[in-house]
Amino acid sequence: MPALSPTMTAGNIGTWQKKAGDAIAPGDVLVEIETDKAQMDFEFQEDGVLAKILKEAGEKDVAVGNPIAVMVEEGEDVSAFESFTLDDAGGEKAPPKDAPKEEASQSSEPPESGSETSPSTLGKDESKSQPTPEPQEAESTGGRLQTSLDREPAASPLAKALALERGVPIKDVKGTGPNGRITKQDIEKYKPSADVTSDSASTAGVASYEDIPASSMRKTIANRLVQSMNQNPHYFVSATLSVSKLLKLRQALNGSADGKYKLSVNDFLIKACGVACKKVPAVNSSWREVGGQTVIRQHNTVDISVAVATPIGLMTPIVRGVEGLGLQSISATVKDLGKRARDGKLKPEEYQGGTFTISNMGMNAAVERFTAVINPPQAGILAVGTTRKVAIPLDSEDGTGVEWDDQIVVTGSFDHKVVDGAVGGEWIREFKKVVENPLEMLL
Repeated sequence: MPALSPTMTAGNIGTWQKKAGDAIAPGDVLVEIETDKAQMDFEFQEDGVLAKILKEAGEKDVAVGNPIAVMVEEGEDVSAFESFTLDDAGGEKAPPKDAPKEEASQSSEPPESGSETSPSTLGKDESKSQPTPEPQEAESTGGRLQTSLDREPAASPLAKALALERGVPIKDVKGTGPNGRITKQDIEKYKPSADVTSDSASTAGVASYEDIPASSMRKTIANRLVQSMNQNPHYFVSATLSVSKLLKLRQALNGSADGKYKLSVNDFLIKACGVACKKVPAVNSSWREVGGQTVIRQHNTVDISVAVATPIGLMTPIVRGVEGLGLQSISATVKDLGKRARDGKLKPEEYQGGTFTISNMGMNAAVERFTAVINPPQAGILAVGTTRKVAIPLDSEDGTGVEWDDQIVVTGSFDHKVVDGAVGGEWIREFKKVVENPLEMLL
């Protein structure tokens, strides 16, 4: 089992793209593997022949490093491996369980202090009084795991997103696309069966629900957000920004683009984040443990993670080196990363890392403002609400009138371990300044 991401300790076997006896060339997709982040294609990088599959499609929680197949050189006798087993390959080990944090396991007292609670005292007493616990083998149901294709019907990303939005149980939809693939039109035409309607009526007053198994990616998102809220002391700074000038500049640039590009408001905000992070570099930092020492790592480049909603959960692909990119390059990069994120085609290095995050819910007219959870080990994230028109009093010769101003509300979440309150306020001020004077982004 290959390690397809730095945080991966185990993976699930998806569909094998090759069968025993097939020749493999460098770059060929051997098998689909579901990691803690996404489902990815494992491309083999050597010439050879697949002699034996040791882990069939649907096998779950296979530890990194465990044998999953046997490869031989071209010309070798594949039939010799027909009876080859996992035990013949050296067996397998269980995936490592989450270990407690190193900081939590360390004593605050030195061993030589003489205290009854010091490490040396505990070691002497416990070694005499406590027997070594015997290892116990985990129980197994012995049931056969389903393949990823059996667990969830084949559906286009757009169909999944629409089903999620409308609350349609995708397992009950009959696909009309190639090989039974569920399309957007299938979701739009879906109607609950009469049996479902009658069952609902007969059980009125009784709670009705469906238990949906959490995917590996959903578990990873949950663990990281809980870790962030528990370990990062969040504080929030909000500001109202005028974007009237920005919208006029965007309209002018798109009007002269001749179809070469189409800038979004988010493209401007990503660039503004890069400018603000360079002017207030303390925000473009992260809390790290390096060689047993705690450090605040201040990054020299601004790599902006952009929150993207996908059918399987939130992903944050990274636009790297924002401070040196123009608006056209940022726009093209965001569109490419966003599409591949929704299609599940991102590479690990395209969504792991980053120095600051932006989460924009401005496309939802109902969201005026919100707060976002920091993406560790980063020290800040910006939440962007929708654009709204606000009446501004205007004095004139005819009396007091009004003019309409396009405004958005942004809220920065900062890690107080790294960024003091005054520094977070300074970052918001620099961000507001460049957004309200958007020509600065072109300098």
